[in-house]
Amino acid sequence: MSTRGVSVVKVRDVLLVTIPADPDDFTLHEMQEQVLDAMEQHQAKGLIIDISAIETLDSFFARTIAETGQMIRLMGGATVIAGMRPRVAMTTTQLGLTFSGIITALNVDRALDLLDASVGQGER
Repeated sequence: MSTRGVSVVKVRDVLLVTIPADPDDFTLHEMQEQVLDAMEQHQAKGLIIDISAIETLDSFFARTIAETGQMIRLMGGATVIAGMRPRVAMTTTQLGLTFSGIITALNVDRALDLLDASVGQGER
């Protein structure tokens, strides 16, 4: 599934979403709907949101990611944000934004490992 550069694919038993470099609000909203539909359809154990192409973020982007993570948790899954660049991490911190309940990983490989470990320990 894809919308305007956002793709949702199943890898192992998790969903992987790749966010394009400069997503607009419509794209983020569509991504959220695609993810929730795919979560239900595939009964995935979690979601990895790859933001490695993102160089800057705004409050709407951050809020949408945080809300998506909360929705996935309500559906019984875990969410990992992968590929956060240093500049994005600095901006996130400076704005006082938090991704409560969302795990972060340096890259997608580490995110897959984190999800495997968290499910292995009984967390969902």
